[in-house]
Parts: sequence; structure tokens; C-alpha cells
Amino acid sequence: QTVDIGLSTIHSDTIMIPPVSRRRPISLRSSWIAVIILISTLVLPSLSTSITDSIQSTPKPTIIEQPDSTMNSIGSTDNDVTCSSALDIMAFLSDLRAKYAHQSTFLQSVEEMALSLQPLFEDPERGDFYKRAFLVMAEPERTVSFRVAWVDDKGIMRINRGWRVEFSSVLGPYKGGLRFHPTVDEGILKFLGFEQMFKNALTGLPLGGGKGGADFDPKGKSPREVQSFCESFMTELHRHIHPSTDVPAGDIGVGGREIGFMLGQYKRITNRHGEGVLTGKPIDAGGSLLRPEATGYGLIYIAKLATSEKGRRPLEGARCAVSGSGNVAQYAVEKLMEFGAKVVTMSDSGGVLVFEKGMARGDWEEIVKAKQVDRIRLSAIEDRVTGSFVPNESPWTVHPSSNNYEYAFPCATQNEIDGPSALHLVENGVVGFFEGANLPITLDGQSVLKEAAPSGIGASDGVIYIPGKAANAGGVGVSGLEMSQNAQHLSWKAEEVDNKLKGLMEHIYAQLISGGGETLDSGANWASFLKVVNGMKDLGWVS
Repeated sequence: QTVDIGLSTIHSDTIMIPPVSRRRPISLRSSWIAVIILISTLVLPSLSTSITDSIQSTPKPTIIEQPDSTMNSIGSTDNDVTCSSALDIMAFLSDLRAKYAHQSTFLQSVEEMALSLQPLFEDPERGDFYKRAFLVMAEPERTVSFRVAWVDDKGIMRINRGWRVEFSSVLGPYKGGLRFHPTVDEGILKFLGFEQMFKNALTGLPLGGGKGGADFDPKGKSPREVQSFCESFMTELHRHIHPSTDVPAGDIGVGGREIGFMLGQYKRITNRHGEGVLTGKPIDAGGSLLRPEATGYGLIYIAKLATSEKGRRPLEGARCAVSGSGNVAQYAVEKLMEFGAKVVTMSDSGGVLVFEKGMARGDWEEIVKAKQVDRIRLSAIEDRVTGSFVPNESPWTVHPSSNNYEYAFPCATQNEIDGPSALHLVENGVVGFFEGANLPITLDGQSVLKEAAPSGIGASDGVIYIPGKAANAGGVGVSGLEMSQNAQHLSWKAEEVDNKLKGLMEHIYAQLISGGGETLDSGANWASFLKVVNGMKDLGWVS
């Protein structure tokens, strides 16, 4: 059926809007049109005239043209950074301090490198190019941060922060350790990643630079709690790592046990096996022989090369102070004793063990057991060793009652030797500093060592100083060898790995000699910087 309502014919089950409701919007639109016409004819002309008069009566600003060098310089009020004059690096450092005032250790590492490279920046032909490259290097390519939620033994959920700073992939996949320590923050990891970039360049291996970790403290945690944290950490981190992208390793608070827990979680999540996605793995999980020993052994290999130069005091019979008691310190001490040196100190955060007559093999074994098996402080084993424990001191603040040190091996942490300590050590007979830790000497301390430096490369006078980017590169070198073994599905014998490690440290020492700097430390900085710069140029990442 259909119904005629005067407007159209529709089916009876269809609802039709009455015609009167359609006429109302038309009437409203007509009213608005009338209002708009009224405004345009009466109001707008007078408003336009008022605006024009106001503009004409306003004085024009005076524009002062700046010279090109000023327009292109670095300003702390602009986020864009350029580099065009000899003073720009200093301005850049000032700008960096303003942006990252809360990251003092990172600023320290960048400033130390910049001051060392100043002669390159002043080169009349390539100085500007080097400055532009340095500005690019000083910022990481990528920083990943994430929360890490884990459950303790009481069933309580805990929250920590985790990071991975992927600093440079110029020479290869990001490569660097993971640090678990309550002092870890983004600034600490940026400093470590910045140093790692140059350290890896010196090895000659195709490795970029990176660093990661969390503000988690493994001390006082049960094995189950450590495993819980490591698995949660890898649950977040696994998205960002791959053998050709980013390959983490261990660092402070992260040893073979922690790497094993993280690898297990990675395999569980990804179903990928046999990949060299982590290094420092337990031997039965694809690790390399001598990887735990590599940093400490490499430190002593390069120290032996430097101290064997004509006119130098050889390691045999020399009194050597070592700080720290982790992997680096443990195996540095083992190799020093093998070479006939007298090791007179080892330390931890609670104090220092002093061995006036030199450490014996039994002392070393007790310390290794305390740290690797029992996980206890050095103060707890004073009655088991021949040395005496001095609480709340370090090798650089305690004063032995007999002879002083001849060589210093800081292997604990950053900034452990300040200016006054460095001056005291030099004035009391220390003739060589070899950094087992990353940046363990402050800028003031480095200034003291530079004042006491030899008169030239190869000279027998003055104080030897080899920075961590060269001296402790053996660890990442053997990590690179572990990656090679994993890729080839091979496992090399310890003797083969050790020979390759010796060759790697000889290669690094040769670069310190030929790097172009006036001292070994500047040679390390120049050689590593130029390696990264040339890679950036080849990739078209800087021009």
C-alpha cells in the first residue's frame, strides 16, 4: 500500500520527516546570510582602516646583519649545532654542558677527547672537517630506555630502569657491555658508550660502540632474584639486539652467570639458537675460552710492551698497585705475578688489602674464590691472606709503610684517582699508569700525568700513561673473536685465543706509537678518532 501526503508517494512502513521540519533550516540559513552581509558592509571597512593606521604608525625594527662566522657559530640558545671557526669546539662544549649538566661523567669524557684532539681541529686543511665529525660523534645514534619489573623472593614486584645506548655503528654492530649497579644512569652509559666507540676502533675489528645496563644492584640478592631480574631485563632488551645490529657483553655486576640467564631468556623468547647475540657467555653456552681473563691479560700485555722500551723499569720485580677485585683486577694480578711483578694491593668498595712483601699465589686464589664463588667482601678474608685490610681506603689513598709503588693499574671504576692522588703517586715514584677501568683518572689527574709525561714518543724519561680505550681493549677484542667463533660454529683452543690477544695488543700499541700524538695517550686518541672519522666519510655520514 502507498500513502499520498502531498509531497511524495512512499511505502506505509517508511517514516517521513514532515515538510515543516525541512523549512526551518532554510529560514535560519537565510537569517545568517543577512547578518554576514550587514557585517561586511558596515564593520569590516572601519576595522580595516584601523588596522592599516596602526601598522603605519608602528616603528619598523632595525635589522643588523651579522658576519658569516657569527651566524654559523654554535649558540647555547639554538638547538642546531654547527662548526665553522677555531673557537667552535669550545663553544660546542659549553653548549653540551648546558644541555647535559646532569651528566658530568659524559661531559668529562667528551671534554678530555676534545682537548686531546685540538691540534687536529686546528689543521688548516682538514680542521673544520674534523670538528664537524666530532660534533656528530658526541651524540649517540640511539638511546633506548625501558622499565624492568621483576619479583623478589618475598613475592614483591620491584621496578628498575634499563638502558641501551647505541652510540656508533660506523665500523660495525654496536658492541659494549651491560652494567648492573645502583649508580648507573643514562649519563654514565653515554660516557661508557663514547669511550667504547674509540676503544673498539683501536682493535681493528669491525665493531661499533655501545653500552647498556640498569640501576639494579646484584649485591645482597639471591641467585633466584638475580635470575628474575636478568630475565625481565632481556624481555625488554631482546627487541633491540642481533648479531648484525647490537651485541652486548658483561661489565660491572654482569658476569658469566648473568649473561647465561639473559641468553636463556633470549632463546626462550626468540627460538633462535647458536647466534652470537651476547658475548662473555659461559663456555658450554657458546662462549670463548679466555674471555673472562681477556681484559686483565690484555692490560698487562700492553704494559709489558711499554715497560720493555729501552731505559724503562721492567715489570719483573716492580712493585705494582692494583685497584678493584673484579674480573679485570683478578686476571691482571695473575698475569703480573706470572711476569714476576710484586702486586702489593687489591681493593673493593669496603677498603684495600695491602701486601707489603707482594701477593702470593695462595692469596690470589683466596680473593678469586671470595669474589667469584662466595661473593663476599675482602674484609671477610683478611685472616685467610698474608696481607692486611685497611677499611675505607683505596690503593691511591693508603700509604704503604715500606717502599712505594712503581706502576699503577686502576681497575675499579671511573674517577678513582683525582688530581692530588695522582700528584702524590708521581712524587713518590710511580712511573707508569695503565687504565684497566674506563676513565679511572679525573681530568685534574690527567693534567698531572701530562705535566709528567715523557719528552716524546719512545723517550725513557717521564711517566707512562696509557688510557683505558687502549689498555683495556683486550676484553672487547676477545668478544669480537667470540663472535667470529659463533659465526663459524667453531671453538678455538685457549692457546690460539691467547696468541690472537697478544697480537691484538701489539697492534694497538703500534697505533699509539704511530698515531701522530706526542704521547701514548694522545696517540690512542688520535688513532681511534681518525679510524672512526674515515669510516664516517666513506659512508657519507659527514662531509
